Amino acid sequence: MLSTLRSLPEFNLFILARRFGFNPEQILRWAIVSGILLASFVVGIRTSILYLALPVGVGVALLFLRQPAIGLLLTLLGGMIIPFTGPGGVTITMLGILFLTGLWLLGMIVERGDIQFNSAQIVRPALLLLVIVLLALAMGQLPWYRAQAAPMSAQIGGVMVFVTSIAAFLFVGHQFKETRWLALITWVVILYGGLHMVGWIEPHLGRYISRLYQGGATTSMFWTWVVTLAFGQALFNRRLLIGWRIVLLVIVLMTFYVAYVLNGEWKSGWMPAAISVATLLLLRSWRFGYVLALLGIMPAMDLVANAVASDEYSYSTRMDAWAIVGEIIKANPVLGLGPANYYWYTPLFRIRGYAVNFNSHNQYVDLIAQTGFLGLFAYIWLLAAIGWLGWRLRNRVADGFEKAYVYGVLGGWVATVAAGAFGDWVLPFVYNVGLVGMRSSILPWIFFGGLLALEHKYYDKSR
Repeated sequence: MLSTLRSLPEFNLFILARRFGFNPEQILRWAIVSGILLASFVVGIRTSILYLALPVGVGVALLFLRQPAIGLLLTLLGGMIIPFTGPGGVTITMLGILFLTGLWLLGMIVERGDIQFNSAQIVRPALLLLVIVLLALAMGQLPWYRAQAAPMSAQIGGVMVFVTSIAAFLFVGHQFKETRWLALITWVVILYGGLHMVGWIEPHLGRYISRLYQGGATTSMFWTWVVTLAFGQALFNRRLLIGWRIVLLVIVLMTFYVAYVLNGEWKSGWMPAAISVATLLLLRSWRFGYVLALLGIMPAMDLVANAVASDEYSYSTRMDAWAIVGEIIKANPVLGLGPANYYWYTPLFRIRGYAVNFNSHNQYVDLIAQTGFLGLFAYIWLLAAIGWLGWRLRNRVADGFEKAYVYGVLGGWVATVAAGAFGDWVLPFVYNVGLVGMRSSILPWIFFGGLLALEHKYYDKSR
């Protein structure tokens, strides 16, 4: 258990209230009553919407408090399906996760008087990354260059990308207390991904199916995690009937057909997924490693070489961009230039003779530019802790779904780490894919959180 973070002073308002002789539960009741009265007053002014929104909102909050996993599932699907985009590109995905996390934290405060987390090894780097991002935001207000910094709305949006991702990770890790919820969200994502591939292969159906996938819902992380979850279950879940394994393998093959044959120019659609499949085969048996080394290394090298050659201009310009961003970072390599800011400084450094705005197309270069080497350190620490947790869990969880889930997430972990180097957004940049990319970039954080939930389930039993 996390003893060092057992009690955070800034969240101990209820403990302070008791020390001064107040009843915190009574305070909460008065706060709720006051909120209802205030809402009633507003309803008197704006009756058309709030008469319906108030009871619906209260009912949704009560449902999500009682069944948080349902709340997350509805948030994930709602964000991908519902064509809603708020100011700056905010989606239901971000709003829903922040709302659910707020309910969870508030519930802990009311019930325990403080906030407690399960695993120090995982939570420390996650919280450290958030602290560094906030410090980077403060540093971003300094005039590092004689150029306009990003608007505050963009900087806040950049911060919320980190906050939402970590919130989803911690929320799943603490609120998914039963494996059935992990299983439900896993199968939903696999089937939802399979439906998308059907829409690609059959254009007549695709005209209708495409309406279920909004902008940003099918970025690289979507393709990667559909493959890794489906292939992991097909390969490691011994309790699955052969028929269901065949269905899962068909989904995997359809995904690669669409990604490589129909859409091969988009390398991010199939390369991370292929890395995940190779990783899972190696985890299944090291003998696959010998087979890949003997029979597959030359085709694999040719495949990568052809991928690079077909997009040589893009890769060469990215190298130029990294070099320029490296020069920009020198102004503050420790904490970076703040979320989103470096994009506004790039015109000061000409790229191939042009003074234009551009981004790095690399997750790790972006992290340094926005949060400095401290941010990159915290991010790598967090990823390493998640990977080590999955490795420790692989032989501890029960056979069947849980074992296949852990192995699938390990494959997805390797693919996600690699995808960041390709410029695939695990933490979307506001001036590239934008906040709408959170619709699918949230997937690795949700399934990484599942490892934290399984750790709590199995390691608590041994204590």
